Amino acid sequence: MGLLTPLWRAVAVFRVAALAYAAILMLNSYRDFVRPWLGWAVLALMAVWTIVTGAAYADPARRRWPMLSADMVVTIACLAASELVVAPQRLHTGSATLPMAWVAGVVLVWAISGGRRRGTIGALLVGTVDLLLRQGVTSATVNGTVLLLLAGSIMGYVSRLTSDAEERLQRATELEAATRERDRLARGIHDSVLQVLALVQRRGAEIGGEAAELGRLAGEQEATLRALVGVRADTAPDGVADLRVLLGRYAGARVTVASPATPVLLPAATAEEIAAAVGSALDNVAVHAGAQAQAWVLVEHEPDQVTVSVRDDGCGIAPGRLAEAADAGRLGVAQSIRGRVRDLGGTVAVTSGPGQGTEVELRVPTG
Repeated sequence: MGLLTPLWRAVAVFRVAALAYAAILMLNSYRDFVRPWLGWAVLALMAVWTIVTGAAYADPARRRWPMLSADMVVTIACLAASELVVAPQRLHTGSATLPMAWVAGVVLVWAISGGRRRGTIGALLVGTVDLLLRQGVTSATVNGTVLLLLAGSIMGYVSRLTSDAEERLQRATELEAATRERDRLARGIHDSVLQVLALVQRRGAEIGGEAAELGRLAGEQEATLRALVGVRADTAPDGVADLRVLLGRYAGARVTVASPATPVLLPAATAEEIAAAVGSALDNVAVHAGAQAQAWVLVEHEPDQVTVSVRDDGCGIAPGRLAEAADAGRLGVAQSIRGRVRDLGGTVAVTSGPGQGTEVELRVPTG
């Protein structure tokens, strides 16, 4: 059952109550009708249509234009029949029409199905017919039309809020299901794959030789898997990515990633470009810093910018070496890092010295 279902039920109850009110008024005034039999026929049609719409709108698949249009046609027909039943002089001086408040049912239906705009259109259609019946503007016409407009706009607003809430609830339900599945997979990985990798790493270190290298690789894969299952990436809304998750994939035996405890949410394209720039910096560490170099990635999330620092304890960069590399066409820092960050409106600072390691600091605005 959707969140809009109570609104549809409320309209069905309103129509029954409005029909009963119209019947009571007709019992008191049918002797003054020009054609009493036609008045009773219209009341019978209203009763039948109240039952038809109550059954039809209970099925969400039938809340479509064919039924909505038919509802408006029948309502206007019952309203227009007042001209043939009620004495013209009474109708023109503000006497009640046959359906009375029953006509508001279709306005509420249109508002629930299409929001404020459709509800307002429905109110204007009914109000225009009422104005034509009375052949002039009366206080009854003005009051009735204003009330219909208020009912249509307010119900349309409530309907739109309810629809939005229902969509958010659906997304939250799907997110919860995805989270449970992720947790289940994480438990399975922890109970099988991660334990095997940890065993290979430990045994490789004990055996030594080529097995030690195999153990080292197993340790890196274990750290990567732990990072993947340890951070909940599915908490980000559509079009937004958690930078922690993207950078967490680089974590390994020789790369340590430190990030805030809360999600670092950025536009997906921005987060991916930052992650790619960090990946290029880590590639440079692997190639140039030395075989045993360690790297650290630090993420800082400030109100107006994100700062990512990539630091290593390698051999460092000689003064002028970056400029020489760019002139020689090796554009790892110039394009892969600086170019990406510059396109995002950010800056890159490289601090290094022979034997002192290297630090690459990326600053990207979030505003």
